[in-house]
Amino acid sequence: QVQLVESGGGTVEAGGSLRLSCAASGTFVEIKAMAWYRQRPGKERELVASSPRYTPVEYADSVEGRFSISVDRAKNIVQLQMNNLTPDDTAVYYCNANVRTPYIIDYVDYWGQGTQVTVSS
Repeated sequence: QVQLVESGGGTVEAGGSLRLSCAASGTFVEIKAMAWYRQRPGKERELVASSPRYTPVEYADSVEGRFSISVDRAKNIVQLQMNNLTPDDTAVYYCNANVRTPYIIDYVDYWGQGTQVTVSS
């Protein structure tokens, strides 16, 4: 099994910054990609930023230039630096890892429990 544990959420004023962190642990052969998703109130879960192992980093248009994703592949940690936050960034943020374990041939998505980010105006 694979576990993703997130940290770093909280409440911040508009224009402020937060850094989210997520550590993956467990038994796996390879993590092909790590990413952050979010679910804003009343909306579906959406991709915020993705860092695949073999292809370029990808950002949602709404966060491009304000958010930065980084992955420490040796420690299996993904971080999301969020700057110039706005109330529209208020959401539950989820860590995601696309993982191959020794037990299943295909890569499988695993999710963290979610961390709340609230941006006040």
